[in-house]
Amino acid sequence: MKIWLKFLIASVLGITIGMLLPAGNSSVASALAWLEKFALGIGRYAVVPVLFFSLTHAVYEFRKDNQLGRILLKNILFIAISSAAVIFSGIIITLIFSPLIFSPERRIGIETVEQIEVLTLGTSANFLDVFPSNMFHALVGNGLYLFPVFAFAFFLGLGLGHDKIHSRPVLTIVDSLSRIFYRIASFFTEIIAFVLIVLAAYWAYRYNGVLQLQGYRGLIVMLGIFSIVLCFGIFPLFLYTLKPKVNPWMILYGSLASAFASFFSGDFNFSIPVLQRHLKENFGVRRRSSALSLALFSTFCRGGSAMVAASAFIIIIRLYNPALLGITMIDFFVIGLYAFVISFLLARHPGAGAYIALAALSVGFGGGEYRAGYLILKPLAFYLIAVGTFIDVMLTAFGTYYIAKTNDYIEEPEKTSFI
Repeated sequence: MKIWLKFLIASVLGITIGMLLPAGNSSVASALAWLEKFALGIGRYAVVPVLFFSLTHAVYEFRKDNQLGRILLKNILFIAISSAAVIFSGIIITLIFSPLIFSPERRIGIETVEQIEVLTLGTSANFLDVFPSNMFHALVGNGLYLFPVFAFAFFLGLGLGHDKIHSRPVLTIVDSLSRIFYRIASFFTEIIAFVLIVLAAYWAYRYNGVLQLQGYRGLIVMLGIFSIVLCFGIFPLFLYTLKPKVNPWMILYGSLASAFASFFSGDFNFSIPVLQRHLKENFGVRRRSSALSLALFSTFCRGGSAMVAASAFIIIIRLYNPALLGITMIDFFVIGLYAFVISFLLARHPGAGAYIALAALSVGFGGGEYRAGYLILKPLAFYLIAVGTFIDVMLTAFGTYYIAKTNDYIEEPEKTSFI
């Protein structure tokens, strides 16, 4: 059975279970929350070793061919341009449709929301952890913040290219371990279908509770429709710019498993093994290209999460200020710029990017007027995270394929039968 079909069946089964569970039961919620942590751990289990060794080998190969700088630049440009496009298109859509998704007379004052938690991007820690006192410490973290792992792999790959004679035995080991851990990660993608039942059940359980709150439905519908149009329509159409021509809908079909994994897990790292396997076995993307792109995209390409945060923040502003008195188009442009910068700082938060970004926008914009605004949408946080991660992962899938195709890093012709 194809992996995407397994994921679809698991998702439907999980949603059914979640909808049938008694809402508001604290014991059920606690059990599902524990099962979610266990399930996410299974999905993330092989991410660090497979990406570390694959990226090390990729950097060595690119440097050997004098292509490292060029391919790095192309990835970074794609990430920056696509993130900006997604964020500002989401802001425009929200400005157009936001008057329709909440009652104009509803007004939530700042005094009605008590700030009981503090969420931060952890920017200073992000930079400090990239270069720990011991280089090997990067490999023994909790597996959430992957950028230190990628930095270690990058420098190791560069080092292997300095003296090819002495590096040859190490390079052989790195290559072998990359292939071995790829097979281990592939095994886990096969069992993720069972894990996905738990994740979809918990997602549906929380969604069922949110449906009882009338004020959130409009935002749910708007973000849902926009993300589907974006990922299942606009992203594939972008591939029509490729020459020679490819069938973009087949690329979309080959990415369906990643779509299910990202949406119900809400975790980018959980989706990486699924992405890596499908890029290799469905699209024939060479290991060096997918490893480098996945490292860069998973670290810096969080435009989907930032877009969701920007859209949700505009809704919060309207709840505080329905007539948008004193708010200009320049302010919305500044919100977009804030969100764009934040999208590059979410690497520490693979599973809560959209909500963390929303908290950062609430604290950073308006001189503190909206500093507790993100708490208004706390019941909807899981949905914001799911939609943001879904867009991030689909953008990664299409972006990685696009970069590989335009640089001749596709090993085989386009397939019509996928795993």
